[in-house]
Amino acid sequence: MALWALVSAVGLAVDDRVLVGAPIWAKPFKFFVSFAAYGLTLAWMLAQTTWGRRTGWWAGNVVVLTSLVEMVIITGQVIRGKRSHFNAETPFDASLYTVMGLTIVVLWAATLVIAALLLRTRLADRATAWAIRGGVLIALVGAGLGFLMAQPTAEQRAAGNLDTADVIGAHSVGVPDGGPAMALTGWSTTGGDLRIPHFVGMHALQLIPLFLIALVLLAPRIARLGDARVRLRLIRVATAGYAGLVALTTWQALRGQPLVHPDAPTLMAAGVLLPAVAAGVWAALRTAPEPESVRTKTEPASDSKEFTA
Repeated sequence: MALWALVSAVGLAVDDRVLVGAPIWAKPFKFFVSFAAYGLTLAWMLAQTTWGRRTGWWAGNVVVLTSLVEMVIITGQVIRGKRSHFNAETPFDASLYTVMGLTIVVLWAATLVIAALLLRTRLADRATAWAIRGGVLIALVGAGLGFLMAQPTAEQRAAGNLDTADVIGAHSVGVPDGGPAMALTGWSTTGGDLRIPHFVGMHALQLIPLFLIALVLLAPRIARLGDARVRLRLIRVATAGYAGLVALTTWQALRGQPLVHPDAPTLMAAGVLLPAVAAGVWAALRTAPEPESVRTKTEPASDSKEFTA
């Protein structure tokens, strides 16, 4: 995936074709980078399992195979100058999109198996266990949100004739795909965009464990973070706050509202979530450091009879 991301980057530089309002190689580049991070993180998580390792090996290989099939189709459609997602223009395009849908379902199921193995694995450090489990469970939810994009939009249903439509499903809510968008991400600036909660949710897989790694690295400089209880509470707060962010961005997108133009209800919800997370962080940091363990030394007995059987 990392190698193909470099190839896609070259495509961005030398191929000036545009598809649905974006450079044609932008989608494969983002998908290759995302799959590289996804695979690397799952590999690290599988290395932590102590139960069902053979099952985890098979599940990991299913993730590899299905992600490769997905990217071969996406890249092939780019070479043809066609959309990969939502494309029902010809029977061949529709068949490719159906295969993509099936591979993503299988990939999601394989990740669910890995999540089940991680839930059963006992890790010595509770903060690490919480970060891994929280990250993979939120990522599963985020991946599942992608299925919402495959459904016909309200406008497509209203138009009817879905059997003969060229496009079925969309990233955007309330506006057509390919309209004004944010730089780099391509997320809509005029309507809702389901790619936002999908992206935010899936990358919990990396961001929550990375947050724990940052806490561990800062522990020698910040005494509070040297306390395992403080790190555990901070990870719990971060996980809950991250889940709240996924819920908030999903709610915002489904209401057809762009990320950069939140309305009053969205701002009110954010105004509840942020102080709640801040309060949780403050409470976690107030935890008193654990006292250092005192090793008791037993003096040798003066009477040898005490050791006589």
